[in-house]
Amino acid sequence: MKKLLALVPAISLCCLIAAARIPIGTLAGTVVDAHGRPVADAVVMIQTSDGLKPYGAHTNSNGRFEITRLETGQYDLRASFRGSQSDWTLRVMVHPNRTTNVLLRLPAKKAQ
Repeated sequence: MKKLLALVPAISLCCLIAAARIPIGTLAGTVVDAHGRPVADAVVMIQTSDGLKPYGAHTNSNGRFEITRLETGQYDLRASFRGSQSDWTLRVMVHPNRTTNVLLRLPAKKAQ
């Protein structure tokens, strides 16, 4: 039992080192309206392409967003603002130690 307990710190250290080596990247972009104008305070939803790990962010006053420290891989994303939603942008690849830029366009509002 004492030998087993002595292994716990070593195993924990190995797990921390492995976690620290997970490659990460950044996803950034701009949300614009149907006329190409930046949309401030839009919500950007992302999830891994398998539908897991959902995450949200808001655009700044210039319509820009940035999501850092994402595990590398493929992500799906969409933007929304006041009831309007962009189409899903599918399989956006986040590369290690790089920033992937995207443009999300909200549709024109339908006349009521």
